[in-house]
Amino acid sequence: MTSPVLARPEVRSSRGAFAALLCAVLSFSLLQTMVIPALPDLRAEFHTSSSVMAWVLSAFLLTSSVGTVLLGRLGDMVGKKRMMLVSLAILGLGTLMSALAFSAEMLIAGRAVQGLGAATFPLAFGLVRDIFHRDQVPVAIGTISAVFGIGFGVGLVIPGPLLDHLGWQWIFWVSLIAVAIAFAAVAASITETPVRRPGRIDWPGAILVTAGLAAVLLAISQARAWTLPAIAALLGCGAVALVVFVMVERRASEPLIDLSMLGRRPVLGANLVALLIGFGLYGAFSLVPQFVQTPTSAGYGFGATPTESGLFLLPMALTMLVAGPVAGWLGARSGSKRTLVAACTIGVAGFAVIAAGLDCAWIIATGAGIIGVGVGFSFSSVVNLVVSAVEPNETGQATAVNTIVRTLGGSLGAQAAPAIVTSTLATGTSFPAESGYTTAFIVSAVVMAAAALVLPVVGIPGRGGMARRRRNGSWSYPAGNSR
Repeated sequence: MTSPVLARPEVRSSRGAFAALLCAVLSFSLLQTMVIPALPDLRAEFHTSSSVMAWVLSAFLLTSSVGTVLLGRLGDMVGKKRMMLVSLAILGLGTLMSALAFSAEMLIAGRAVQGLGAATFPLAFGLVRDIFHRDQVPVAIGTISAVFGIGFGVGLVIPGPLLDHLGWQWIFWVSLIAVAIAFAAVAASITETPVRRPGRIDWPGAILVTAGLAAVLLAISQARAWTLPAIAALLGCGAVALVVFVMVERRASEPLIDLSMLGRRPVLGANLVALLIGFGLYGAFSLVPQFVQTPTSAGYGFGATPTESGLFLLPMALTMLVAGPVAGWLGARSGSKRTLVAACTIGVAGFAVIAAGLDCAWIIATGAGIIGVGVGFSFSSVVNLVVSAVEPNETGQATAVNTIVRTLGGSLGAQAAPAIVTSTLATGTSFPAESGYTTAFIVSAVVMAAAALVLPVVGIPGRGGMARRRRNGSWSYPAGNSR
């Protein structure tokens, strides 16, 4: 069954819809990181331990994997605008719960509800493909990807002044205002599109993939807090659940995730690269603020306040804003594969600059700006590769899986980077040695280089190779590009 052909929308309505999608993506991406600078204040406020506070991040991560899959699939079935509004409503509810939290447990519950709104990201890509003319899609996806990355970085900058002058609750009140604006904008500016993939929810598959992803992500997020046997058992249970999920999906008449779609080489390759990029890029977001806030008594660092440390990431946010749309424009002309190779190469350069200049503030800021170009290019190019390799009615689940894979990579990076940094102590202090940061940034550079080298191996087609057509109910690619 082919998808309906959509008429090109009027420019005015397209601009309004695009602005609404940017608001939706930004409102979610901010919440991923805004809470990180507030963790010390929250720990003191609720008189609890660091291990309990870790659940403020882990709960969000776990439920986001569930929400991304289920709501992304429902968007393909019943309408992407409708499910976008549901996602934003859930996001707003969780944010309100977090702002009103009177205990660590209530805050963790609020963060868990927030995570269910993660489908805003894949749904936004699906709506772009449904609403816009195909020539506009790469740049639109590039801009949305850039805004997502900007929100991730700016989320580390905004909390500083809020914590200094208003209190931790205002992190969530500001976020709630952003979510409310996004909800109103989507409701008013976007018309539901007719692209559908009729069916029903495969509940056995949903339960299995939820259990598998939750177990794996939980094991990763708690790797430094729990014992090795507990982590190994959790990873084993997660792996078993995911294997059974694959077996069930292969036999299901209406699977939750079309495994044959994920097996297409462009989709499989893009997801593998997304995993590596997620791992490699996390170091910039997490380690730069930690490094610059280190007191100078440790023999390095700048003793920066939370507000000042956020300024080191400001160049990254600015370059991402420009890089995302540029990547979409370049991808439409020379192919997203080439743009993605460039993204990884630029990321390598950025991490190398920071690793070589940790004693100089302006070099760190410059390196962050270079990495921002790599982030903007990579987020845009990966999604464009996925979107161009699937049918319009598969966009929701395809981009949802890609988001989850990048989350898995980021989760691994979130554990690996601090472990590398803390592997050695500075002489005569309780702080990590500066060499630990240097090593961590070099590891990120190596992973980004590996992502660039993987691209030719996994056989992602270049420009023209993504052109495809339905023939006798099966996928076919131009000569020279394998399925």
